[in-house]
Amino acid sequence: MTPEQINAEKLHAHGGRARSFAWLLRRLLVIAAWFAVLLASAWCAAALYFDLPFPHLRVPAAIVYVLFIAGVIFFARGDGTRLAICLGGFIVVLLWWLSLKPSNNRDWQPDVAQTAWAEVNGDVITVHNYRDCRYQTESEYKCEWVTKTVRLSELRGIDVAFIHWGLPRIAHLIVSFRFADDDYIAISVEMRKQVGQSYSAIRGFFRQFTLIYIFADERDLIRLRSNFRHGEEVDLYRTTATAEYSRQLLLQYLVRANQLHERPEWYNAVTSNCSTNVFSEMRAIGPLPAGISRFDPRVLLSGEADEMLFEHGLLAGNLPFAQLREQSRINPTARAAGHSADFSRLIRAGRAGFDTAVPEPPMQ
Repeated sequence: MTPEQINAEKLHAHGGRARSFAWLLRRLLVIAAWFAVLLASAWCAAALYFDLPFPHLRVPAAIVYVLFIAGVIFFARGDGTRLAICLGGFIVVLLWWLSLKPSNNRDWQPDVAQTAWAEVNGDVITVHNYRDCRYQTESEYKCEWVTKTVRLSELRGIDVAFIHWGLPRIAHLIVSFRFADDDYIAISVEMRKQVGQSYSAIRGFFRQFTLIYIFADERDLIRLRSNFRHGEEVDLYRTTATAEYSRQLLLQYLVRANQLHERPEWYNAVTSNCSTNVFSEMRAIGPLPAGISRFDPRVLLSGEADEMLFEHGLLAGNLPFAQLREQSRINPTARAAGHSADFSRLIRAGRAGFDTAVPEPPMQ
């Protein structure tokens, strides 16, 4: 075989390998595209099932959409055509879904019947629709909506409660602002439920609930979870936030509450929930403290956010984290405290970090 023939053979073999690789790459891209389209189609069917404004049409609409996608897959010619039609269907449903508007005018459950709003006059903060629920059981309670007045100059720091209910990587966060004389304003970011609705992680991905910032007494927000809800455990920590940082963050919370009072927003289990909104308010006043990344998975998987705060020096208490977390559990003490006027003081007594001055948290 001549040198020219050898070179031609090598070029042919190389071209064959290149064509094989290109074919494989195209097939992988098509498979990935179909995977994305099928996921999008499943989401479309679920969105129609959960969010269509006409309840009697929800199941038929979801079924019709699934049948439409199945028809495209089996009867349309060519992957490109099938993918394009499915993508078009997704875009139509997405545009409809994004057009759905939240409202504050619904038949709300009694514990979310009002939305908090605030006035700031110099040093004086007045919180309206401050919640004070008295519980007999988790479902038997009477809520009063009162006016709470505090002085910004008396704000001392921030405590944070992590509520766990059996999913180790998921927790609910309650931020509590500490004022002089053991006075606290606790804030819980929650889904606002209508009468007849209940908590649903799946429905939380759709436009089923609006977002609410509840401002309340700790004997309401924390005691509900430590004393009355079954299977919920409350870990309470003191943060290293200074008075100045605490004032900035509280004012940001008040701005946000006023916005939601005037213009409701949708709750979303991923993008706008109890933990992502906490870190969003922190970002709104500047860089996240101590180099915390907004992309840290523990911002969303908030069951481990306490460890993230500890790693960045944002939790008080001179203990290794395992010991700090172990002694932070307040349920037995909270049950013993009951509805005592000293509830907030009693659940903190003797716990690491709550009797020490704390430094300014380092910033990015």
